Amino acid sequence: MDKAQMRRELKTRLMELTEYQRTTSSRKACEFLVDTDQFKRASVVMFYLALPHEIDITPAILHAWQKGKTVAVPKVSWQQRHMIPVEITSLETGADTEATALQNPVPGTPMPPEDIDLVITPGLAFDKKGHRLGRGGAYYDRFFNSNKLKACKFGFAFSQQIVENVPTDSHDKPMDFIVTETGVIKCE
Repeated sequence: MDKAQMRRELKTRLMELTEYQRTTSSRKACEFLVDTDQFKRASVVMFYLALPHEIDITPAILHAWQKGKTVAVPKVSWQQRHMIPVEITSLETGADTEATALQNPVPGTPMPPEDIDLVITPGLAFDKKGHRLGRGGAYYDRFFNSNKLKACKFGFAFSQQIVENVPTDSHDKPMDFIVTETGVIKCE
């Protein structure tokens, strides 16, 4: 199966989840995430602003703030085709849904990639080797290829998004771990 076919199949899987499944699974996955040693040790965590059909990371963001961690999210520059991490201090700051309906924070202080300890990464599909299938813009791929970024990389997804094999390209960087509502997978 090629990337385009896999994207279509995974989008369908996500749309088939009920609101109850989405909410319950998101909460369980967040519990597993915040219980990892990597999360507990991290001072700066880069999350993402979830779309309605994605696994909701909000409980983990709130937990991070309660523990005194710095929270960053990606801000996408559509013209330059890259993303930069920006610190946020509230989820009530508004979001700009620009060109591709991705959540893009409006305010936020830019943060150097080298300051980030842990990156929580969304995707359409992951395999147990840590390979990730995104939405096709390669924003995370370019970000992960920065020589300044030394952070541990966690994929964050519903268990329905774990597949046998994700097609990869030479520029793809694998995740170190994947977290779902069923637990934490250490990538091979």
